[in-house]
Amino acid sequence: MTHGAVLDIAVDLRRSSPTFGKHIGVELDGESGRMLWIPAGFGHGLLVLSDVAGFAYKVTDYYSPTGERTILWNDADLAIPWPVAADQVVVSEKDQRGTAFREAQVFA
Repeated sequence: MTHGAVLDIAVDLRRSSPTFGKHIGVELDGESGRMLWIPAGFGHGLLVLSDVAGFAYKVTDYYSPTGERTILWNDADLAIPWPVAADQVVVSEKDQRGTAFREAQVFA
């Protein structure tokens, strides 16, 4: 984080994992210097908690739009406890078209 605060969420998409379908959420902000490492095979999403936020991250490969998948942010099967009411969330068009977790492409 360069400034502001976010709730950073990672979801295990590895079907063979004992934590498949489970998530972890960590609050990151520009002052604490906390970071979150998300291994391959996880979905990643975030909620901006401050008025604005600068978020920087590193990845292991080049971005490939054809490889991108989107799971619905508020999927009931994931039961992520977002700290805001659904009607107060601004969701991008891409994220609004997300797939239900039950139908999502996952890893072996």
